[in-house]
Amino acid sequence: MKTTTRVAVIGGGVVGCSVLYHLTKLGWSDVMLIERSELTSGSTWHAAGGFHTLNGDTNMAALQGYTIRLYKELEEITGMSCGLHHVGGVTLADNQERMDMLVAERAKHRYMGLETEIVGPEEIAQIAPVTNLDGIIGGLYDPLDGHLDPSGTTHAYARAARMGGATIETHCMVRETNQRPDGTWDVVTDKGTIHAEHVVNAGGLWAREVGAMAGIYFPLHPMEHQYIVTEDVPLILEMAKDGKEHPHVMDPAGESYLRQEGKGLCIGFYEQPCRPWAVDGTPWEFGHELLPDDFDKIEDSIAFAYRRFPALEKAGVKSVIHGPFTFAPDGNPLVGPVPGVRNYWSACAVMAGFSQGGGVGLMLAQWMVEGETERDTFAMDCARFGDWITPGYTRPKVIENYQKRFSVSYPNEELPAARPFRQTPMYDVFDGMGAVWGHQYGLEVVNYFAEDGEPRFETPSFRRSNAFEATAREVAAVRGAVGINEVHNFGKYLVTGPGARAWLDRVMAGRIPKPGRLSLTPMLSHKGRLIGDFTVSCLNEQTFQLTASYGAQAFHMRWFEMNEAEGVRVENISDRLTGFQIAGPKARDVLAACTRDDISDMRFMDLRHVTVGMADCLVQRVSYTGDLGYEIYCDPMAQRALWSTLWEAGQAHGMRPFGMRAMMSLRLDRFFGSWGAEFCPDYTPAETGMDRFIAWGKETDFIGRAAAEAERKTGPSRRLLNFEVEAGDADVVAYEPVWLDGEVVGFCTSGGYSHHLGKSIAYGFVPVDRIADDLEVEIEILGQMHKARRLVEPLFDPEGTRMRG
Repeated sequence: MKTTTRVAVIGGGVVGCSVLYHLTKLGWSDVMLIERSELTSGSTWHAAGGFHTLNGDTNMAALQGYTIRLYKELEEITGMSCGLHHVGGVTLADNQERMDMLVAERAKHRYMGLETEIVGPEEIAQIAPVTNLDGIIGGLYDPLDGHLDPSGTTHAYARAARMGGATIETHCMVRETNQRPDGTWDVVTDKGTIHAEHVVNAGGLWAREVGAMAGIYFPLHPMEHQYIVTEDVPLILEMAKDGKEHPHVMDPAGESYLRQEGKGLCIGFYEQPCRPWAVDGTPWEFGHELLPDDFDKIEDSIAFAYRRFPALEKAGVKSVIHGPFTFAPDGNPLVGPVPGVRNYWSACAVMAGFSQGGGVGLMLAQWMVEGETERDTFAMDCARFGDWITPGYTRPKVIENYQKRFSVSYPNEELPAARPFRQTPMYDVFDGMGAVWGHQYGLEVVNYFAEDGEPRFETPSFRRSNAFEATAREVAAVRGAVGINEVHNFGKYLVTGPGARAWLDRVMAGRIPKPGRLSLTPMLSHKGRLIGDFTVSCLNEQTFQLTASYGAQAFHMRWFEMNEAEGVRVENISDRLTGFQIAGPKARDVLAACTRDDISDMRFMDLRHVTVGMADCLVQRVSYTGDLGYEIYCDPMAQRALWSTLWEAGQAHGMRPFGMRAMMSLRLDRFFGSWGAEFCPDYTPAETGMDRFIAWGKETDFIGRAAAEAERKTGPSRRLLNFEVEAGDADVVAYEPVWLDGEVVGFCTSGGYSHHLGKSIAYGFVPVDRIADDLEVEIEILGQMHKARRLVEPLFDPEGTRMRG
């Protein structure tokens, strides 16, 4: 056995083998896979083997498309068969909400190059004749859907990896993973110790146990899953005579997926009375076993399946496959460099291994070899969960995700499991005022406030919801007087030390401010992609506060740690600093009434320490609402006292609380972009307009400078524009196609309804050679075309007089 390797991949399922192959494909041949048993042990060997492209996240859908197209390449490289059956598949809709979702997904696919199509009941009858169409109003057909041989595919990955120089060691049990001071790893096995520069945890069902060897908790949990294979079915036998194979059918109403298996049918269920498996840990001796049959928990699902697919009821059961596989709390994989641990990588919780395994392997290999991925992978980045997450939180969220696997996914939906968990001192106060809660990164965040008699929940919808009127009230309060909300859901970092300014100058692309001032700056990857949108506050020459997206804390801290320097300390203080923002034309009057300090001369982008009531606060004159506003930060222990001071003073000026729904409407008035929508690693500063915040004149060779300057010379191929949309009862959410002259030329990043302007607003990318001041396009929303015209400047306060005055 080899005793040294550049990369040690732990786990020989389809994901581990994919990672190994892609590392060799990108040029790293000194790589090794370690498997305690045989390849495919765990959940791979008993997988149903289906694959599909449908996914609510466009990058995940694209990676699933890559995975599916890769299989023929693997067969050509290795000469092995993956047992491919490209039979296509249809997802059924039995209600308008499901149909809305499928139409929205089809719209996304237009600019992704995926050849899906919306089909009606008559077409479904021809595509999937086994289906009883009672109650079905339509569906989404995908010609790429199909199934394969799980074992053959995994071994094809393995052979391709070996052909690229990789080593695979089976029947080799990992006992320990110990990190050396230089960041490399000793992987201790029952055959000896392997010294590796990098470790990849592709442990599958044992990922928790493998992670624990390095002191890492991975938020995933195995779930029991059951599918049934029938004896021969007459309809399938008849189709076989004509050389035809029945396509996949996904029936969300019945929480089932169905495909042909031999001359019979295979059907699996995501049943509601589901059951987590191995709650306290996966036994090491578990491997090629199955769980006992359990028809009781799928009794209702089977009864529904008999009605939807009548042929099943007459078919005998040939075999029952009941085994575990792993989920993360949101159902997406856990991939990438583990925050806080050098040279340790995750490739876990890939519950749809034959849809996603190729894409996961490609992204992780790019991350390791090239330093970053070709597309935004945050939806599967293990950094999307922070160190706040616990097994007690993970388990109910995994159960919820399993149960909602086939549920309609709404853009405004707030799922209830494991909530509330993390709360600020204001939770009970706001709850008593009618707060309707959302959550971000495990933290409860007010979406809006319901008045007496209004429901305390927002109806999930693709159209304007019952939060519409409440949001309008809150927007009117901010624009007409003054509003107040918390600043707890900002990510906040303290950068200190004699090298702090020089370090920030290198890490941030923008100008680093002087003491007492703020600046806005993008943070770039080495390839010039946007990986952060920051406010930098200079408290003094050796102390800076950074503010960014709350949900990107682990993502940003990982980057800071990767670029650490002597004489600089970076601390995540997101939950050690809280407070409020007040915004609106009366904001200055309210703050002045709460302090003996003179704040009349505070300019836009100024900061200073102010005593507000009894609380010592850091006050910054800035606001994401685009109005006159202040962010007021304090110790969490003083937050309730600060609230009492501001709220009491605010009553004379018409103060009202407002939530995130109003915030996201207010930002539309001033064309302010949002992290994760307009700004993300898929985009560059020049494309999004963030290049106006780059300090081109500074001498520092900031990270990403070469790439940004190269794009500055050539110009981007597309730019982000703002549009007023002639919308109906639904506004742009994200990824709606932008049509021009009968073709799709771009897509929307976000949008919504501006309650102050009474207009529907959208942000969207358009090729630069099609841009004009008077540009008119069409935007497809839920399958309907809506005229939209470009807005060259904000319709509210275009000069920024209110915000800056």
